[in-house]
This record gives sequence, structure tokens and C-alpha cells, in this order.
Amino acid sequence: MDFEDIERILHLVREHDLTEFELEREGLKLRVRKSGGAPPLALPQAPVATIQAPSSLVSAPAALGSPAESELAGDAEVELAVVKSPIVGTFYRSSEPGAPALVEVGQRVKKDQVLCIIEAMKLMNEITSEYEGEVVSAYVDNGKPVQYGERLFAIRTI
Repeated sequence: MDFEDIERILHLVREHDLTEFELEREGLKLRVRKSGGAPPLALPQAPVATIQAPSSLVSAPAALGSPAESELAGDAEVELAVVKSPIVGTFYRSSEPGAPALVEVGQRVKKDQVLCIIEAMKLMNEITSEYEGEVVSAYVDNGKPVQYGERLFAIRTI
């Protein structure tokens, strides 16, 4: 990426009145954020809020056991939904200390099921699934801080 590419990106950010833009490509990460604007997400004033987590679909190669299976499957792919953090805060896998995790890897989840809680500004925000499927990966450890857009879970959709 050269200087002209960055200038074009800045022009697009201004033209479309974006408050934040992020690009990650080939080991390069570029983040543009306007200051003085409204935050990208306004938190509700209720003690507990449900936030539908933005997610993106990614394709990953299917796990194949033997060469014969890979020949039969060809270019088979598994579709994963990646649940990302909609806010900055502290990630919790359970609703209270000592309680079991809300979801575990390998567990099937339904649409709108609570996956985790993110504490932000003393508010406990329930993060729900947009998809029905199986949790195949949990990216964040309990009690760790998370950033906006950070991966939380990967779900193999049905």
C-alpha cells in the first residue's frame, strides 16, 4: 500500500462521512477514526442490555481425515460465522463468578441465545448469537478486556 492508496481511503472516509474505517491486508493494518464525532455505538442506560453482535461469514477448509476423503470432498468448505465484540469492555463467559459458562466449544446454540457478557461502564451487556449452529471456537479468556470488533466466537452455521 502506498501513500496514494491511503489518500484515496481518507477521501472515501470524508466523502461517506464515516466515523471509523479499518483495513487489514497482507500483514498491514490501517485504522482511521475521526475524533469529535459521536461514538460508533451508544450504550443503553438499562442495567442489563442485549446487544446483537455483528458477525461476518468466513470460509474455512473442511477438516478431512484421509486422502481418499479429500478426493471425494473436492473443494468442500465449512461456513463459519464469527461473532465480534460490538463494544469495548471486559469479557465474561458466565453470568456471575463461579457459575458455569453460558456456552462451551462444541455446544449447539440457537439464534438470540446469550453467548457471553461484556461489562462496559458498569453495565452488563448480553451478547447474543445471530446464528443457529455449533460453537467451534472461543477466542477470548474469561475476565480479559476486549476491543470493538475483536473476535469472540466462531459458530459453524446450520
